Amino acid sequence: MSTLEATRAELGLIVLYLNKAEARDKICRAIQYGSKFLSNGEPGTAQNVDKSTTLARKVFRLFKFVNDLHALISPTAPGTPIPLILLGKSKNALLSTFLFLDQIVWLGRTGIYKNKERTDLIGRISLYCWMGSSICSTLVEIGELGRLSASMKKLQRDLNNSDKYQNEQYRAKLKQSNERSLALIKAGMDIVVAVGLLQLAPKKVSPRVTGAVGFVSSLISCYQLLPSPAKSKAP
Repeated sequence: MSTLEATRAELGLIVLYLNKAEARDKICRAIQYGSKFLSNGEPGTAQNVDKSTTLARKVFRLFKFVNDLHALISPTAPGTPIPLILLGKSKNALLSTFLFLDQIVWLGRTGIYKNKERTDLIGRISLYCWMGSSICSTLVEIGELGRLSASMKKLQRDLNNSDKYQNEQYRAKLKQSNERSLALIKAGMDIVVAVGLLQLAPKKVSPRVTGAVGFVSSLISCYQLLPSPAKSKAP
């Protein structure tokens, strides 16, 4: 492959990535929390960027609650334990509620909805819903990682002395385990971000801590949305 063709292929992946509304939202999220880290809650340019980006992201999420509403009423994978099903459905319900309430917050922040006190209250309720969905996500990932670990150990016993990394099924499970481990880290970070935004522990989770954790969480989200060829090249 020539250098020009390789460059065109790489640019094609970038275009494919940026065409995703979700990817643009996560890039804006990284800017939002990076600005929050820099401002540390103090007035100035960084805080203005934080506030404007926060408001802009709400536009990306208009009607996005339908996605989780659809997941809520969709059937689950066969063989999934009842506790994991309940946690998964709770996550969908809470996240859908968060995204729906977030639209009302957007109406309030833009001045379309005039009741500021109620907008602030709805904003806090929506953040509690997001924190609840992140807690459910954390528990689901822990449960699924446990199931994967047991499945991989069983497969390893079945393979006896053969090289497990040459087995396609084992490699697929290992890849799935790595993806779920990353999702677990992100969900745990999002809980910390929610605690910071709700100011539940202001001395421990300051605006700077919230910004730093939110920025790393956003980078993980950006990575998770990368096209497969780009992921495979990543170190």
